[in-house]
Amino acid sequence: MRERFASGVSDNAAKTSIKALNENLILVTDLSLIVKQAHWTLRGTNFIGVHELLDGAVAHLRDILDEIAERSVILGGTPDGTSQSIVKETKLKAYPTDLVEVADHVRELSARYKVVSQSLRKAIETTEEAGDADTADLFTGASRTVDKDAWFIGSNVAEAA
Repeated sequence: MRERFASGVSDNAAKTSIKALNENLILVTDLSLIVKQAHWTLRGTNFIGVHELLDGAVAHLRDILDEIAERSVILGGTPDGTSQSIVKETKLKAYPTDLVEVADHVRELSARYKVVSQSLRKAIETTEEAGDADTADLFTGASRTVDKDAWFIGSNVAEAA
């Protein structure tokens, strides 16, 4: 573990938080790439609305990624968002590249958002129990954003939930 910057958490809390941060960095990075893939390829009913919605969702995910990576550095960690690490460590199912219909994309995205939401909630509990309220708060904010975007995306197809 590297030097911590302005962090008053214990070494154990920092290590626990860095692990949770890096696990979620991988998932959120993968999700952001998947959302962009859908953005590029979707067609059909409500195309433009969903297309624009996905651009906003990617921007939100990128903001979350910056917060996660910066918090890891503050705690003495090293964020690893390389493509090699994402391929090796992601828990998200591979995204089908043959989809075009909005409804199909919405269903596939909703399933992956659910996995990320569950991981963020687990990270809230883990970091809170370790004594790092600031990282737990970061994950709480990320969870709210991911849930809201999942709801907006899923609302485009009634059976997506």
